Amino acid sequence: MNIYVGNLPYTVTDNDLRDAFSQYGSVDAVNLITDKFSGQSKGFGFVEMANNSEADAAIKGLNGSDFKGRNITVNQAKPKSDRPARGAGGPRRW
Repeated sequence: MNIYVGNLPYTVTDNDLRDAFSQYGSVDAVNLITDKFSGQSKGFGFVEMANNSEADAAIKGLNGSDFKGRNITVNQAKPKSDRPARGAGGPRRW
């Protein structure tokens, strides 16, 4: 299961996330999202866990919890096709 983790402190590393989620089961991958120009964290990322029951336990255990000084948001990641398109917000005027 792919898990979204948001409201992360900018100082969090892949290993920090792996350690937190490993308490609930086997972690396959961790992907912190960073700015492509500065390399700084954008404050969110994704954790991949193969076992759905372990992933559900991690979501329930970590969602809303204090992680290095911030209350993090943890939920099942939505596939890109399920999210609304991001646009400029209105009709274009030529």
